[in-house]
Amino acid sequence: MGSVEAYETARGRRYRVRYRRPDRTQTTKRGFTTKREADSYLATVEVSKMRGEWLDPSRSKVSVADVAAEWVAGQVQIKPSTLSGYRYTLDRHILPTWGSRRLVEIGHGEVQAWITTLADGLAPSTVRQIYFVLAALMKYSVKDGRINRDPTDGVQMPRKRATDRGYLSHDQVAALAHECDGQADLIALLAYTGLRWGEMAALKVSSVDFARRRIDVREALTDVRGTLVRGTPKTHERRSVPFPAFLEAPLRERAAGKRPDEPLFVSSRGLEMRNGNFRKRVFLPALKRLQERDTSFPTVTVHDLRHTAASLAISAGANVKAVQRMLGHASAAMTLDVYADLFDDDLDHVAGRLDMAASEGVAKMWSSPAPGSAAAETEKAPIPVEA
Repeated sequence: MGSVEAYETARGRRYRVRYRRPDRTQTTKRGFTTKREADSYLATVEVSKMRGEWLDPSRSKVSVADVAAEWVAGQVQIKPSTLSGYRYTLDRHILPTWGSRRLVEIGHGEVQAWITTLADGLAPSTVRQIYFVLAALMKYSVKDGRINRDPTDGVQMPRKRATDRGYLSHDQVAALAHECDGQADLIALLAYTGLRWGEMAALKVSSVDFARRRIDVREALTDVRGTLVRGTPKTHERRSVPFPAFLEAPLRERAAGKRPDEPLFVSSRGLEMRNGNFRKRVFLPALKRLQERDTSFPTVTVHDLRHTAASLAISAGANVKAVQRMLGHASAAMTLDVYADLFDDDLDHVAGRLDMAASEGVAKMWSSPAPGSAAAETEKAPIPVEA
């Protein structure tokens, strides 16, 4: 048990509380103006120790910036690009507001008010990403024994706004590929295999199995603040993706004269492909020319070619599991969540297929009158003949 002791100061009598931490080391808290206040504090300490809820006050007074540095240093399981995004979010949005604040001072209401303010000027998806980083930081602080409660728990997020995803038809893919002179095969590859840009940029000559018409996706290039970093694909899993027969000739031409370990796709300067450069120098000018000639041509992004691949595969009859494996999603449920709108057309065929399957069974109940029914008796009744 702890103890309460009085001591004299220039301002009068004060009380100190001595008690032992759970690790049996002794500590002191001073400055109580009344013995009742000191006794109450000691009782609270003893109860929290018995419940396993005691926190070292000195650890909970640390600033958010200090804990953020610890948390970031411990993120060894994520990709460099993801870590770079976390750091950007901390530096741009979180630390300017919360960096100097002590963990123990932050309340749920403050966090909710901050999120509401962010939602006034930022897209819902951006607000959610910012919240995710702050929430992860606070959960780390709870696990580390710095705070008892997570002030981000239960904070309400802005609703996601539905956006139209860009899908191209076969003819539109062909038009875009033709307009991207010199990179037509790259456009077609993205639109018919669903590779992510980084996966395409990381392909080597040895990645293509021409005999089986398969692409071995085992790496991805990511632009981390201007530096290209080679790592695993987004789901960390290697996969084999089929490509259409019409792409064999242009891919063979790409691979001709190169060593197996050389990049399959390179820029006009012979360098590794960068999404930003390709988008500005090739893709957007080509899209602009197409839309000047045809105002109905969809506005799409490079990443929308991946969505186009999903759309074309589903319209060709591919099931959700095949699309999942092609795109490298973690699960078929994720594929359904992302492309639920593409599977809506399947519903139009369900009733027709069920009708065909049931035509020899339950459907006969309505296609022909049941025996003994009024309709059946009417059919049996002789037709009167006029004299």
